[in-house]
Amino acid sequence: MSTDGIEETDSLCETDELGDAELCEEVVYAQEFLPTYQSIREGETVTKTQVVEFNDKPESLFFNDGIRRIDFILVYEDEDKKEFEKRNMYQRRKRRREYFEASLMKMGLELEATPSVVNDKLMFVKVHLPWDVLCTYAEVLHIKLPIRPNDITPRPSMWRFFTCITKHFYPDEKLIQKEVEYFTAPFEKNRQDCFYINDKDLFFTPAMRSRMACYILSKAQYEIRGNINKFGITKLLNTGVYKAAYPLHDGKFNVKSKEEAYPSERYLLYNEWANPKNFYKMQPLDLIRKYYGEKVGIYFAWLGFYTMMLAVAAVVGLGCFIYGLKSQETSTWSKEVCDPNIGGKIVMCPQCDLCKYWILNSTCETSQKLSIFDNFGTLVFAVFMSIWVTLFLEFWKRYQAELEYEWDTVEFLEQEEPPRPEYEARCIYERKNPVTGITEKVPFTFCGRCVRISIGIGTVCFWIFLILASIVAIIVYRLAVFITFSYQLRNNNLKNLEPIKEYVTPQMATSVTASLISFVVIMILNILYERVAIWITNFELPRTRTDYENSLTMKMFLFQFVNYYSSCFYIAFVKGKIVGYPGKPVKLLGEYRSEECDPGGCLIELTTQLAIIMGGKAIWNNIQEVLLPWAKNWLFRRCSSSVTEKVIPRWEQDYQLQPISQLGLFYEYLEMVIQFGFVTLFVASFPLAPVLALINNLFEIRVDAWKFTTQSRRIVPQKAQDIGAWQPILQGIAILAVATNAMIIAFTSDMIPRLVYYWSFSVFPYSDNTEHTMQGYINSSLSVFNISDSPFDLTDIAMSAPSNLTTCRYRDFRYPPGHPWQYEHNIQYWHVLGAKLAFIIVVEHIVYLTKFILSYVIPDVPYAVKERIKREKYLTHVILHETSLKLVTRRLKPLIDDKISHDATNFNKEEIEMKATLTPIEENN
Repeated sequence: MSTDGIEETDSLCETDELGDAELCEEVVYAQEFLPTYQSIREGETVTKTQVVEFNDKPESLFFNDGIRRIDFILVYEDEDKKEFEKRNMYQRRKRRREYFEASLMKMGLELEATPSVVNDKLMFVKVHLPWDVLCTYAEVLHIKLPIRPNDITPRPSMWRFFTCITKHFYPDEKLIQKEVEYFTAPFEKNRQDCFYINDKDLFFTPAMRSRMACYILSKAQYEIRGNINKFGITKLLNTGVYKAAYPLHDGKFNVKSKEEAYPSERYLLYNEWANPKNFYKMQPLDLIRKYYGEKVGIYFAWLGFYTMMLAVAAVVGLGCFIYGLKSQETSTWSKEVCDPNIGGKIVMCPQCDLCKYWILNSTCETSQKLSIFDNFGTLVFAVFMSIWVTLFLEFWKRYQAELEYEWDTVEFLEQEEPPRPEYEARCIYERKNPVTGITEKVPFTFCGRCVRISIGIGTVCFWIFLILASIVAIIVYRLAVFITFSYQLRNNNLKNLEPIKEYVTPQMATSVTASLISFVVIMILNILYERVAIWITNFELPRTRTDYENSLTMKMFLFQFVNYYSSCFYIAFVKGKIVGYPGKPVKLLGEYRSEECDPGGCLIELTTQLAIIMGGKAIWNNIQEVLLPWAKNWLFRRCSSSVTEKVIPRWEQDYQLQPISQLGLFYEYLEMVIQFGFVTLFVASFPLAPVLALINNLFEIRVDAWKFTTQSRRIVPQKAQDIGAWQPILQGIAILAVATNAMIIAFTSDMIPRLVYYWSFSVFPYSDNTEHTMQGYINSSLSVFNISDSPFDLTDIAMSAPSNLTTCRYRDFRYPPGHPWQYEHNIQYWHVLGAKLAFIIVVEHIVYLTKFILSYVIPDVPYAVKERIKREKYLTHVILHETSLKLVTRRLKPLIDDKISHDATNFNKEEIEMKATLTPIEENN
């Protein structure tokens, strides 16, 4: 392989980025396989950026000449102003920076540097893309631009009759005017006449210009070492050559633009979107998309739609909760627990080896709380949520299709998405493209790709097993601490808890402390795994940015799914299910007795776990999203307070804001999808989850908007057609939610045992009652154990037992002592088990069938949108064809005129010659 001209974006090992240490084991690739984009030849003079002083116009978005618009900002520390003894260490950075800026100018960009007003060591490089460069890269990136105003009459809205009411829930139309719709087509530089260009300065929006500038920065070279060429702004940012790179905000968020014709979009977004007073208003999605790009716009569109659908679920969930409060007073089984003549006379067996006997009615308050959530309304709500999640996903697909049409992203994924520079830099193997049939370069062979993917999958599995190991450790903690709490409470050793001692039970104390520890473990593992997931994805080397984000999304979500939901699955489906009976308990590791549910049942524990994790997660995220950026910006302003009297330019004001990482939206999506899982997977145990999620999301929208608008630098606009890999993840959660809720009702709650008792065991032949009733259910659900049958030494425990106690009760369906099959499961147990399995099968099939029917009936793309897309494609084709014909005609007209003129001239000459020939003959005649 030829080694003439080699490029890379990163090195495998670089020992000293500040000094002149040599690179070790550089991975090199032939330049002929990579985009060079006007590279500077070795030995050619490097053009330096012009340095100018600040012109005292703080809100200017232009170069000092006031004509060229600033499309991007690069920030670096001037190496010549470093301390003398360290100055040599930074010379390599300076060489790289100067070469990089010279490469940008070679590619047609225009640069202008200005010293900082606040810090004399900082320099700000302003980047401008001229018209010719914009046209070139608009075609490279397949940017769709207007060719003619859209004359298709939109279908009238069904809410048009309620305009006087609905207008109060939308942004002020006088401030945020509706944009003119156009027919659009991918831009072609050699067909500019086909496009609707009224003003070249406004034809490309600032978001488009910033996107193209970022793309060019990722391709520009910054160093030549022998036959090795390195390129890309990412490496320069990571190694400190540049401190920041970002597009500019168009003004202050709290100051109105002085130019009425060109209002500040940032100011409009803050006043009509990010301001908390507008929490009840719809979002200005078109303006969000125009200012931040389609990727940010589609996120806020999804979040707003999800929040709106949550309002329906919250109303139904609140109604279910109110129904539970009302039914609490009429709950027969709860009354039996609290009745001193029933629950007050039932002595329960110890739940651990050092626990004491306890009276059933000591759990009266817990059983009353449990009756709020464990009732028939919960079953109805669980089925409703299974249908709701299907409707949510189907209606979102339709809404997303409308946005794709309105935002010109319908054919985005069908177009050639440019590969990432990191991918291009490692292309050394040849492969025939199965689509085009053209030989292309790839970074690894098929076997190499399999090896990389296998290593990635193995690493993810290892971390998932690590989470499971931490869960086992927490289970062991619960078992050990439960014994400790039981011993301490039995001997009255916890005197510090005297005010709340009557409310503290061993089960409650164990559950709360274990939940807190679980939350801390989740947060720590999140931080560690995040770096591992990014490293794995970088190692796999996805081709495009979309592939990169989808791969990282799947890895992170698999980990987060196990991390966040594992404790809930344990409480719902494992805890208290395999405990044996007092005479023969099941022990973990041969030492710790298997953990039993709280006396009130595992459902109330699951509710507690959900409340702690959801609440703790919301508080933690708000601290990260609000307090940290605000505190950092406040500290920066305090440190710069000595120069506040100076006029600070726009680019320096933005530099003082917090940067948004490339994975910024990823964490926003992850936060909401995890919440979506809590709302759908375990809603049968906590009907108020949609209510809490709704309240959180109403704040989340405005908090995210406030953070983007006021506390963060302007994010680089990116194109996006949909929410990416999150869509199949949401669909997977929706399918799993049906099974989990059915199993929670069947195995975690007591609804099925109560129904079996009511319809079968409350009447003859199992009871003397003549009518179906719930009376006697508590006695029927508790089995009897003879204390003398225990193989353990109960001398110490017996001291806490009532006098003359020979038996105690425990939660299970087993034959009593003295029966031929004593302590074996009785007939009621098998009835209940069969009913649970039948319930799961019937409910799952009914709900899945309903989901399938709804998915089939509701089309993913509205019919009106399909027709408009077809109509626009047809008209666009006609317009381009007609424009091309006119252009060809206009270009051919001078040639035709010349041809006609030339032919006429030749004809006249021939006619003159003929006359000249005929004249002598005529004279002779």
